[in-house]
Order: sequence, then structure tokens, then C-alpha cells
Amino acid sequence: MWKSSLVAVLCSTSLLAQAQQPATQQVVQWQLQVVRDGQQIDAFEGSTTVGQARTDTHHQVVQHNVGCKDAPGGSIDLSRTLTISPLQADANQVTLAIDAQETFEDDSAQQTDTGCKLPPQPRQVSANHPGLQVQAGQWSTWQIVDKNPSLVYRVRASLADHS
Repeated sequence: MWKSSLVAVLCSTSLLAQAQQPATQQVVQWQLQVVRDGQQIDAFEGSTTVGQARTDTHHQVVQHNVGCKDAPGGSIDLSRTLTISPLQADANQVTLAIDAQETFEDDSAQQTDTGCKLPPQPRQVSANHPGLQVQAGQWSTWQIVDKNPSLVYRVRASLADHS
């Protein structure tokens, strides 16, 4: 009797150990292009495990000539921070959560009452997409700002090759 109890314990321990082994984590390769008024102005890419997140920040420091003497003015750091998190992935489709913070210049040129140039004003935009569905290997778009300027994210993603 004790032999059959021992066999039962060993079998259940073996099955429990197999059930607790971690499943293979899916890795998603993704690309994101930032398109302003029809022109690509920035790009991000990476490989991220489903359920994890990756955050990247790109900076662009700009300076403008301002005033009636058209002299160089102060500079501003235009930044773009994106957090990409694959939520689900299979051979046909990837679902991504995307969080974005953008600082960019307004398109409108401003002047003083006497006609002297003022620097463009920085504009900050925050956007969040809780589940952008992307067909594997195809581009999907997400409109961030409609106009002045138009800002669109183009996203492509698929499961990473494990070869």
C-alpha cells in the first residue's frame, strides 16, 4: 500500500513541476514612425516581450531667430516620449498599448505689434491608446493631432523570429 502511495506522490509532484515551468514568452518586434503633415520626422523601433513595456525618449533642441533684429533667441528642447507595451500577439495580429507625450512647435508664426518675430510656442500633447490592433507585418495608423500640425503615428508589429 505504501508503494502505491509513494508512486501517487511522485507522479503528482512531477506533474506539478511540469505545470509550474514558465511558458515561452512571446517577443514582439515593432516599428513606429512619427508623421507630421505628411512627412516622416522621427522613428522608434524595438523588441518587447508581451506583458512588458519599453519607454524611449527622443530630443531635438531648436533655436530660432527672433525680434526686430532677427537675432538668435533662446533654445527649446522638443521631446517625444513613447511607451510601447505589447498586450497580445499571435501570428496574425499584435495588440499594443501606446502612451505618448509630445512637445512640438506650433505651426503659426507670431509677431509683436510692431512686426518683430516671436519664437514659435511649444505645444504639449499627451495621448494614450489602450489597445491598437496591428495586423502582423502591416502598417496601422493612429491620428494624434488633426491639424496645425497634423500628427500621425504609423505602427507595424509582428512576432519576433526565434531562429
